Amino acid sequence: MARIANLMCIMVLLCAAGAARSEAGQTVLFDTGHGERFLTGEKGALQLSGLAEIFQTAGVQVASLAKPISDATLAEANGLVIFGAFAPLDPGEIEALLRFMQRGGRLAVMLHIAPPLGPLLDRLGIAYSNGVIQERENVIGAEPLNFRVNRLGSHPVFSGITEFSLYGAWGLISRDGGARMVASTSPLAWIDLRGDKIRREETTASFGVAGAGEFGNGGFLVFGDDAIFQNRFLDANNRLLAVNLAGWLK
Repeated sequence: MARIANLMCIMVLLCAAGAARSEAGQTVLFDTGHGERFLTGEKGALQLSGLAEIFQTAGVQVASLAKPISDATLAEANGLVIFGAFAPLDPGEIEALLRFMQRGGRLAVMLHIAPPLGPLLDRLGIAYSNGVIQERENVIGAEPLNFRVNRLGSHPVFSGITEFSLYGAWGLISRDGGARMVASTSPLAWIDLRGDKIRREETTASFGVAGAGEFGNGGFLVFGDDAIFQNRFLDANNRLLAVNLAGWLK
């Protein structure tokens, strides 16, 4: 009986050690190889040190990826974040990302300028508007570029959240059913095609501001704005959104 008890004790210890290794192995990479200017290691108002701290508190190891995206550089990662890229991904990098998700990896994209990530978004089944959104409901500080979003669909990142804030967002559109919009503006929003903040014949519509989809054993989440997780804008709701994002990525 003592021998059996000892064996059971050893098995419990091994399982606990395995669980600890599994938790310690939850790594999310932040891409820094495509002109990103907002970084997890910087503490300025527009930087991401607050987001990194939230991830670390949630049990996620945060690391930067300055090398090209490839099967090798993603091999040990659970998730990848592309935050405000200013340069496009090479076709080979996009293919590596698709294989990463196929294996179970998760991808989060936050747009600063949309065109550089157009080819990637195209593969995810997402199109973007030809300008940023001007909202007419839930506006923050009388600036139509800044607004709260409370039209939320079903997704783990919105668990316990009734609204979050955006500060200059591109409209997102599902192209072929590969992605679904999980957060949207009011139907009174519009795109300022002339850049003069005056609506003339521009049509009002509800635009997606977050799109999600499954890909193989993994999936992706795209936000039309990157300010959402910058230090300056981590209000209570955006902070909770960041906590949920950490859980989803790992």
